[in-house]
Amino acid sequence: MGRGDLSDAEWERLRPFLPVSNKRCGRWRDHRQVIDGILHRVRTGVQWRDLPERFGPWKTVYERHRQWSADGTWERLLQQVQAEADAAGELEWDISVDSTIVRAHQHAAGARNRSAANYLLKGGRASRTPGRDAVAESRRPPGGGGAGSEGLGRSRGGFTTKLHLSADGRCRPLSLVVTPGQRADCTQFRPVLEKICVPRLGTGRPRNKPDSLAADKAYSNGPCRDYLRRRGIRHTIPEKADSQAARLRKGSRGGRPPGFDEERYKKRNTVERAINKLKHARAVATRYDKRGYVFLGTATAAALAIWLRT
Repeated sequence: MGRGDLSDAEWERLRPFLPVSNKRCGRWRDHRQVIDGILHRVRTGVQWRDLPERFGPWKTVYERHRQWSADGTWERLLQQVQAEADAAGELEWDISVDSTIVRAHQHAAGARNRSAANYLLKGGRASRTPGRDAVAESRRPPGGGGAGSEGLGRSRGGFTTKLHLSADGRCRPLSLVVTPGQRADCTQFRPVLEKICVPRLGTGRPRNKPDSLAADKAYSNGPCRDYLRRRGIRHTIPEKADSQAARLRKGSRGGRPPGFDEERYKKRNTVERAINKLKHARAVATRYDKRGYVFLGTATAAALAIWLRT
């Protein structure tokens, strides 16, 4: 077993949830070997063509990662591992939310500018009339409409992408969202929380409501606070100086100041530490993937490794 490969215990936790062959496209290469190759690339940031031979053909490893990023397999694996931790009482639901800038390498640019309508259709080409039995089936999530649709943009850091995430009380990512680097944090507050979905090992609906939430001033606005109140989520978000001044100018019409728990806010560093753990993976700290959904799969695979090894 090489450095960074799955241990026997980690493999046994993943094996029951891995997809099986449909017996129509030949036999799949061993999942464990391919996953080890994917994790090696995520950890080191090496080019796919330069993967060591012990992981098998590089194109097989890349295509498996691309396919699992497109169909949500990485996210399902992460949710299953989270469900096991929740059932064992090891998931702390006092969560924190934040984002981080990821510098995009020049290799991340240049994705083909294609719309979802140009994807291959069964029974005919996209540019021609589909066959009688044609069914529109995109091979990958919508994208290809330029850098913005692939989660690439311009910020103070240059050519960047932004990774929005929530983390539990043990510094492990719960949900991930990818946007262009210039996108404001508060605009992705609701999508990040709505992506939290921890299934129950027995019967019952998946859990998606935390016990409490902490966030910095980037999320201190009316829509974010109203959303948390509607869902009944206790939260600790500091008030901005300009918002406080505007409230004081209104006098009694300004209402009461929002509640703020200093001791709870001290635990917000858990999301910062989760970001540090994610960026130990060089393919997350620097984006090399052209497609936004592939980079999200890379970050999710890194998060999965954190859950397996924490």
